Amino acid sequence: MSQPAFDPADDVKRLPRLLSQAKAALMSSLFLPVFLVVFASLVIAPLSAAASEGDFELPVVPLTIEAADGSRHDFRVELARTPDEQARGLMFREELAADRGMLFVHRRPRVSSFWMKDTFIPLDMIWIGPNWTILGAHENAVPHSTAPISSNVPVRAVLEVPGGTVARLGLARGDRVRVNGLN
Repeated sequence: MSQPAFDPADDVKRLPRLLSQAKAALMSSLFLPVFLVVFASLVIAPLSAAASEGDFELPVVPLTIEAADGSRHDFRVELARTPDEQARGLMFREELAADRGMLFVHRRPRVSSFWMKDTFIPLDMIWIGPNWTILGAHENAVPHSTAPISSNVPVRAVLEVPGGTVARLGLARGDRVRVNGLN
């Protein structure tokens, strides 16, 4: 009697080994792409989304502007300390409360320049001198503009607040800026 060309019993015996080889081949060829997709979706995407939306934590400090007429205007401002924090500024923000802002402090007075690229809301930029008094302001900077906005004189700090704040509060040259821990 001749042996059959196909013996199902032999295939059943080889099945675990074949499955193991197939699994190993599949894992080696798919592991890296699958890992990269999972890593990107779980780690990179949320970080880039948060960064693009401005959802990052900066220290918030109280700031008071004392006007020449004796009135006081209180704000809670984010403190942009590092070059990366200062470069991002208020980009990607869709709103900014009337009593909020961001303070850019320089180690030494210097001419400061800004632009409004990727900034969705109008801002007033208040130039603060070495003695912590207002030197001037650029009011209602236009969202998304790439035109440079310069202090034109050395400043110790720049305060960005919602557009229209300078006019609404009547802020003027010589008004004193007080920030806990800074002056």
